[in-house]
Amino acid sequence: MSWRRGIRWSSDCGCGVPWVYSQYIFERVSEPSRLELLYFTRRVVVQQATAALRQIDGWIAAEERREAERRRAEERRPPPPEWWIERGLNKNNLVAVHCGDCWDPGKRRVAATREQALEALRQLVPACSRCRPDSALGFLE
Repeated sequence: MSWRRGIRWSSDCGCGVPWVYSQYIFERVSEPSRLELLYFTRRVVVQQATAALRQIDGWIAAEERREAERRRAEERRPPPPEWWIERGLNKNNLVAVHCGDCWDPGKRRVAATREQALEALRQLVPACSRCRPDSALGFLE
C-alpha cells in the first residue's frame, strides 16, 4: 500500500477564479498487480507503434509524391538534341560540331538540327575528334 497526495481546488474567493487550497487530501492506493502493469505496458507500446506507423506512412506518401513528380518531369523533358554546335568565348565563333551523345561537347554549346550541323561543317567548322559527327552525318570533305 502507498499513499497518494492530491490537491483540493476551491473557488472560495468569490471571483470565480479557482485557486489552490493549501489543504491536501490523502487517500490510500493499492499497488497495481503485475497483470495490470503488463496491460498498461501493452497499451503504451501499441500507442507508440501506432504513432510510429503513422509517421512512416507519412514518409512513404511523401516519397511516393516525390517519385511521381520525378517521373512526370522525366516524361515532360524534351528529348536530347541530335547535334551540338560548340561556340567559343565570342558567340559568333564556332568551335566544333558534336553528336548529341558526345561525352565532351564543351560548356558553351547550343542544340542544332541536322541541317545546321551540315551547314557548319560546310563552313569549315571542325568536327569533334571524339564523336565524329561528320561520319554520322555522311559529310565527306
